[in-house]
Amino acid sequence: MSVRSKNLNSVFYADSYHPIQAGSIDGTDVVPHDNAVYRAQLCSSIGLYDPFGDPRAAGDPYCTLFVARLSRLTNEDNLRKVMSKYGRVKNFRLVRDIVTGASRGYAFVEYETEREMRRAYMDAHHLIVDDSEIIVDYNRQQLMPGWIPRRLGGGLSGKKESGQLRFGGKEKPFRAPLKPIPYEELKKLGIPPPPEGRYMSRFQVPSPPRRERNLSDREEDSHSHRRGSNDRNRTEDSHRSSVDIGEGHCRSSSHRDDHSRGRSSLERSGRYHDRSSSEKEHRYRSSTDKDKHSQKRKESDRSSSEKEHQYRSSTDKDKHSRKRKESDRSSPEKEHGLRSSTDKDKHHRKRKERDEQS
Repeated sequence: MSVRSKNLNSVFYADSYHPIQAGSIDGTDVVPHDNAVYRAQLCSSIGLYDPFGDPRAAGDPYCTLFVARLSRLTNEDNLRKVMSKYGRVKNFRLVRDIVTGASRGYAFVEYETEREMRRAYMDAHHLIVDDSEIIVDYNRQQLMPGWIPRRLGGGLSGKKESGQLRFGGKEKPFRAPLKPIPYEELKKLGIPPPPEGRYMSRFQVPSPPRRERNLSDREEDSHSHRRGSNDRNRTEDSHRSSVDIGEGHCRSSSHRDDHSRGRSSLERSGRYHDRSSSEKEHRYRSSTDKDKHSQKRKESDRSSSEKEHQYRSSTDKDKHSRKRKESDRSSPEKEHGLRSSTDKDKHHRKRKERDEQS
């Protein structure tokens, strides 16, 4: 990787605000490059802007989050609902135009704790709200030294079409310088030089400034820590004593428990044997009942088959007797017919003979 490509991927962020430095892409300019930067430099040098003079900027700045690039259709309810996902919202202000009352596209959200604000600072950046990609940042108005707002030519980020880009913030950081750094000129103007050898990558996000703790706060924290440790020691001692007392009671009652356990085991074994014997007897009875039922069923089947055979034999005998009777009846009729036919033949023969003789 060449030195040029390495420098393009290395960035750094501004800890304090200077209008001339904010107008430079690498933080090394020593003269204003447009009139807006000149106006911001003038306001900064003569002290025309007071970051703490806005009465509407109330609340804890370390717990306040700045939300920008909001849609004009986003109202207080929608934005509060979205930002409540990251913590408990204590105070909320959507900035509107004094004359028209329309939204100006940015808001301030104050959370209950600093931890909730940091969570929203890391997770809500580039979130889509009402078809608009928002950006979030900490309250630079009160926490960044030398801050000048956008309406006076300062601010951060911006759009390329406006020609007034401001660098050094979360959205558009400074790039590592590609040319020699003018240390003397930067020192005269009070601009901090780039941190050579301590650059960050584009994927690293700087954390917001933390609250400074004075000596009294530290003493109170140490005193509360000692008090908490003493309370913990007392609770541990009381817990140990209660455990010892409980062990004594357990030892005295262990013999009773063993005796009762022996009795209960004997009773359980007797009950188990009784139960097993009754279950075996029940099984034997059920098996014998099943055998008896099967034998009865077989006998009934046999008797039904014998009855059917007897019925069939009786019907066959009746049929045979009927046939025999019919045959007996038909035999004399056949004999009579045969005799009559023979008589007729004899009479016919005799008549022929007579006719022949005559």
